Amino acid sequence: MKLASTFRAALVAIAALAGLSTAARADSGFVTLTIYKAGWIIGGSGGSGVLNFRGRTYGLSTGGLDYGLVFGGSKTVLRGRVSNINRPSDVAGVYGAAGAGLAVGAGARAIVLTNQKGAVLELTGRQVGLMANADLSGLAITMR
Repeated sequence: MKLASTFRAALVAIAALAGLSTAARADSGFVTLTIYKAGWIIGGSGGSGVLNFRGRTYGLSTGGLDYGLVFGGSKTVLRGRVSNINRPSDVAGVYGAAGAGLAVGAGARAIVLTNQKGAVLELTGRQVGLMANADLSGLAITMR
């Protein structure tokens, strides 16, 4: 009986270490995105960007939909860190957010998003244009 519980404890320890080693291998990179957004009740966005990861640069494309109170048009340039990725393709995916904002002329923007693969984007930047929103939005990022 004692041997069985010792064996079980050893398996749990091995499983925990395996999980830690996977998390320890997760890396981070830097992202720059330029997003154009326009809408009237339903809005859309599209743009492009780059991922710098482990000394290489990868092209990105963005697109998305907004639904709620959306009015106007804007251009947003965001820069920041992406964490919890093991390979460049981990950045690709759908990021969802609920938010509100107002930009008349130029304004600051900051956002933290997570996709289904666990990649975390921490972005800041500037938004230029006339845009008012209180909406649910989704942003899809794909590799080019």
